[in-house]
Amino acid sequence: MPSPVRFALAGFGAWGKFHAQSIAGNPDAQLVAITAPSEASREEARKLHPDAQIFADSLEMIAQADFDIIDIATPSHTHREIALAAMQKGKHVLLEKPMAITLDDCKAIVAGAQQHGVHLAVGHELRLSSQWGRIKQIIAEGTIGDPQYVLVELSRKPYRTGASGWRYDQSRVGSWVLEEPIHFFDLARWYLEGSGDPVELHAYGNSRDPQRPTLFDNFSAMFKYANGSYAVVSQTLAAFEHHQTVKVSGTKGALWAAWSGALDRTLEPEYFLKVFDGDRLETVKLEKHSGEVFELREEIAQCIDMVRTGKKPIATGLDGLWSAGLCLVAEESIRQNKPLPVGELLKF
Repeated sequence: MPSPVRFALAGFGAWGKFHAQSIAGNPDAQLVAITAPSEASREEARKLHPDAQIFADSLEMIAQADFDIIDIATPSHTHREIALAAMQKGKHVLLEKPMAITLDDCKAIVAGAQQHGVHLAVGHELRLSSQWGRIKQIIAEGTIGDPQYVLVELSRKPYRTGASGWRYDQSRVGSWVLEEPIHFFDLARWYLEGSGDPVELHAYGNSRDPQRPTLFDNFSAMFKYANGSYAVVSQTLAAFEHHQTVKVSGTKGALWAAWSGALDRTLEPEYFLKVFDGDRLETVKLEKHSGEVFELREEIAQCIDMVRTGKKPIATGLDGLWSAGLCLVAEESIRQNKPLPVGELLKF
């Protein structure tokens, strides 16, 4: 049997702990090192993962630990420095979305992977979902014809603050569009892959708190393609629980999927996927649970395969660049209050 793939984990916050669990729970992986931001979190990491080396600094971990791939789950503004340091050491990278909070940083990370000949996977784990990923398969099978319209919508409770409140600090979070709608931009672009690249985007947003007017509680964007197809991405953080909807209409039929839970990380969600092929309506049986906790496990398994075989990840650095870029164009569209072109800006 091959040796386990050795993971270093940068970040041990709320989501980082789920990353650690997913790595430690995979028999083909070994969690060898963890960076945790505070003494309390480092002590927790030692108790939960006693075989891992624990560090206070990610660059120190990269310099001293022996690993195959680094899983970066730190605040978004730190991603570029950590990713490039690991790449310079010849290490593969799994990078949580967003890749970074500026387009220049995203492009630098993609260039770093190419320069150093390492694999870069971006954490768009919804592509690996038994539910959201199945939609892509249904589209590819031609069941609904050519997709012409995609809606990805989320209604949820407000964001967690994050360690030291970083998620409510715009200098560190970048924007709230980069936090969660980035997943929906990625899904919509993925579903409309056959239409080419988006050409124009128009977005709207507002905030309930005058102290943070550009961290949007309510956000919507529409982006369109040269062939006339288009997508709508929408989110409200001014609601309750966690309820996501996807609808796709094609030249033959349509599909509708929804996911609901008390929290985004619930282990007992309710979900469905219905498909109409133009003649018959079917409720699709999903073989695995749908939810980001389950998809994270699939993401770790995919990275193991990537390291061992060189197989391309389902979401590459260029995919991460596009999804972050669409978010940043959306922010600028709101500032300028007009639609903006997107294609040339995101070319790499």
